[in-house]
Amino acid sequence: MSFDLLLRGANLPDGRTGIDIGISDGRIAAVEPGIEAEAGREIDVTGRLVSSPFIDPHFHMDATLSLGLPRLNRSGTLLEGIALWGELKPRLTHEAVVARALAYCDMAVAQGIGAIRSHVDICDDRLLAVDALLEVRQKVAPYLDLQLVAFPQDGLYRSPNAESNLLRALDKGVDVVGGIPHFERTMEDGARSVRRLCEIAAERGLPVDMHCDETDDPLSRHVETLTAETQRLGLGGRVAGSHLTSMHSMDNYYVSKLIPLMAESGIAAIPNPLINITIQGRHDSYPKRRGMTRVPELMAAGVPVAFGHDCVMDPWYSLGSGDMLEVAHMAVHVAQMTGIDAMRSCFASVTETSARILGLDGYGIAPGCHADLVVLQAADPMEAIRLKPTRLMVFRRGRLVAETPAKRTRLDLDGRPAEVELTFTPGSIQ
Repeated sequence: MSFDLLLRGANLPDGRTGIDIGISDGRIAAVEPGIEAEAGREIDVTGRLVSSPFIDPHFHMDATLSLGLPRLNRSGTLLEGIALWGELKPRLTHEAVVARALAYCDMAVAQGIGAIRSHVDICDDRLLAVDALLEVRQKVAPYLDLQLVAFPQDGLYRSPNAESNLLRALDKGVDVVGGIPHFERTMEDGARSVRRLCEIAAERGLPVDMHCDETDDPLSRHVETLTAETQRLGLGGRVAGSHLTSMHSMDNYYVSKLIPLMAESGIAAIPNPLINITIQGRHDSYPKRRGMTRVPELMAAGVPVAFGHDCVMDPWYSLGSGDMLEVAHMAVHVAQMTGIDAMRSCFASVTETSARILGLDGYGIAPGCHADLVVLQAADPMEAIRLKPTRLMVFRRGRLVAETPAKRTRLDLDGRPAEVELTFTPGSIQ
């Protein structure tokens, strides 16, 4: 037996340690301790966490890296961000959208991201951003999976040509049907938009990923309609409700009904911790609401929960670095998920759960899966979330596509020289 590449001594996210990973022809061929075989290249990763790639299930690549164009969001609110994007949209050029998106994709791959689901605004009659991101999808395919969501940013019924534009975008090859019911003019129009968009998805055999109830208003309950339409049209397993922030303000009795309905329908939830905690609660004085949906309760009910990055340096969010561990780190804190199992769930929400929601083929660390792997300067998922460590190596189909030197600090304290890593295994110092 021989391999193209053999990683020796890996720690895996499921807790296994000292595991060798053999790779041939771009796929994982063996995962077991002590493999006795030759390889074209061997890499010692002893004590390092080796994970499948990070997955970002919710992003806006048409807007990324546009911070300051045409001006900054002074209030920090969702509505000012939408207004800003409306000012920028007519000024967009195909070349600028492609250049910013490609720059972000490079950043994402360096951070170990292997797939992104990006919403793309279809309310510009030119469909300029759609054409730009379709070009980007083709360019990045060798090193990144990019799914596109037809997103009526200005409302399916609020924007005059939104439905026809959405259908045109799908005809061009956009992958997923999106929506924003809470931005329609009335609650009735919002519910009507959910029904129509789900019908379009059912007719075309496409998934649905809908911005839903991204508001502090506890009476914004479009996720209930999304759940009902998922069941009515037999869409279970291919529908996601993104954000769902109104759930943080709903009364517990209503939520006790809603969450079981979501679990029954097979809908998934995609909160965006960095953005939800930043944008929501802006009209509160004190106490201020946290702004994120009820993640532990959704997980406990069996609803798949994945975390998205949402924005990086755009009209809604001035920060961000494409690091999905930063996203998980925020989720752990704001959702108070500090138990060991809870932190492992948060790690899964930026890896395997996201991959399952996106329907990615060949994802995982098992024989037959794509050899898409990330070697981290950490020992386990808890340490990875704690440190947001260096991505030492990133492999795509068995090929090394990114490499970053290990981070170490040299100290000389009172004649006591030392070299320090921030990794620390609990119980290692007795």
